[in-house]
Amino acid sequence: MRPFAQLGRLLSQIDGRSYGGYKQIGGRWGEQALSLAIDHVQGDPFATPSRLRIVLDAQAHGVPAELRDTPIRRTAIADFLLRCFAAEVAGSRDRSGSGKSGLVLVDAGDAEILPRSGCGLVGDDLELRFRAGLPARGRRIMGRTAARLLMEDLPAAARRVVWSHIDQDQARLFVHQAEEHAHLQAQLAQRGLVAFVRDGSILPRASGVSSAPLRDAVPWSSPPSLRVTMTTLHHGDITGMGLPVGVTLITGGGFHGKTTLLEAICHGIDPHIPGDGREWVVTSPDAVKLRSEDGRSVAGVDLRPFISDLPGDRDTARFSTADASGSTSLAAAIIESLEVGATALLLDEDGCATNLLIRDARMQALVARETITPLIDRVQSLHAEAGVSTVLVVGGSGDYLEVADTVILMEDYRAHEVGERARTVAAAHPTGRAVVEPGTTVVPAARHPSPRSFDPRRGRRSKVRARGLRELVFGEQTIDLSALEQLVDDSQARAIGVLLAWLGEHGRAGATVRELSEQALGAAAERGLYALDPLPELAGVRRYELVAAINRLRNLTLTESR
Repeated sequence: MRPFAQLGRLLSQIDGRSYGGYKQIGGRWGEQALSLAIDHVQGDPFATPSRLRIVLDAQAHGVPAELRDTPIRRTAIADFLLRCFAAEVAGSRDRSGSGKSGLVLVDAGDAEILPRSGCGLVGDDLELRFRAGLPARGRRIMGRTAARLLMEDLPAAARRVVWSHIDQDQARLFVHQAEEHAHLQAQLAQRGLVAFVRDGSILPRASGVSSAPLRDAVPWSSPPSLRVTMTTLHHGDITGMGLPVGVTLITGGGFHGKTTLLEAICHGIDPHIPGDGREWVVTSPDAVKLRSEDGRSVAGVDLRPFISDLPGDRDTARFSTADASGSTSLAAAIIESLEVGATALLLDEDGCATNLLIRDARMQALVARETITPLIDRVQSLHAEAGVSTVLVVGGSGDYLEVADTVILMEDYRAHEVGERARTVAAAHPTGRAVVEPGTTVVPAARHPSPRSFDPRRGRRSKVRARGLRELVFGEQTIDLSALEQLVDDSQARAIGVLLAWLGEHGRAGATVRELSEQALGAAAERGLYALDPLPELAGVRRYELVAAINRLRNLTLTESR
């Protein structure tokens, strides 16, 4: 490690030279307590900014040992400090110069507390990882401006996020909130619940593009018949709605809050920051939100629990297509989720192919030969045979009242449990539809992807790049992630790309899709996402989203079982 004074002299020497001279400043500078690592120097002032790290030893950052002695606490305190650092550098940027000069990019996230490569505890050291645009005038080095950025502004911002300078009460609250989420998640299965929504939670968001809670929103109040009391680690006993396992319908008129409730449950898989309004909405970690996707590819999925007897005797035991219909894509998504361990399916009628959800009596009478066993004839056996619950938002498919265990009616954002009333309505208005008896179990066979499927090369170079949250360029193809609604951050899409590329190099031949996902995520958990690819903009994902990306690879090839 070289001293900052030497870095200052070097920057003075290269001042005014061509931009390529910045390559000389790569490496680690500073002292043991605080050092600056310049890991990658951009080749041009208009290129992606350089990758940097500030490293603080334990004595310098001062984070108490008890706030970093478990994986959950380490994730939460790192997330909190990264947000503090982002706030500090946001107000101290000198953007004079050309291109991305002086631009500092810190990937600090939004409402969810996630493992992030932007900040990590490496042993006892704290690393803040980010990008910064090295200053230039035209394509000439601005050495003195760079010295101020690298040796003064950035270290000063890092010193302002050490334990002695931050809001310690808020930091502890942040860590405790993440712990509470995990503690409540662990109680769900024991209590026979899919999700928990605490009374007083604020579920509506300010807008479709904002994660902030809606002002003057109606606070959540549980239906008395579903109200449960849960124990917490730091907040005593709390009450709220316990959503039971089985088949749950969420219904109501338009704009009364049924989709808002489902979306809150959908995102309750992750802990949320204090003040978000949904921080006490906790969902099973194995709950998966699904929807139809016209045109997606499907590889080797056993669709027989839902689709069979296709024209031309086409086999659905190992079904593949490059252009799935809405019903076929939803059937495939259900089977693929069960294949990797999903215990709850979250669906919204508006986003699902109607013919996979329901086939009413009139259509049964008109169409003698039907290839689809609709979900309505599967939801009860899914729970009875496979232990998989279903939570479905419905507004028009009243036939589901006959198969529901729990019915929640939303009126003016207030929830009412109306199961008994729903059963009365169903008895008074029989549908006349014939129940299709399923002939195939819902336990899917394991598939074995070939590691050759995970090739990130485009020509001779690797090409892995997220285009926002919903699209991932991976080698020669583009993966559509738009149906993965439980992804919340562009950095998660980038992480999926990194994990797929890692599998291309390290994936075990003959492993199942679940085993491959666990192999990649195990490496990320043990070593950190940053160790798999030194990018400061990666965030943690579940195996469900990683496997969903694998399933959407258009060049996915499968091998025979071991």
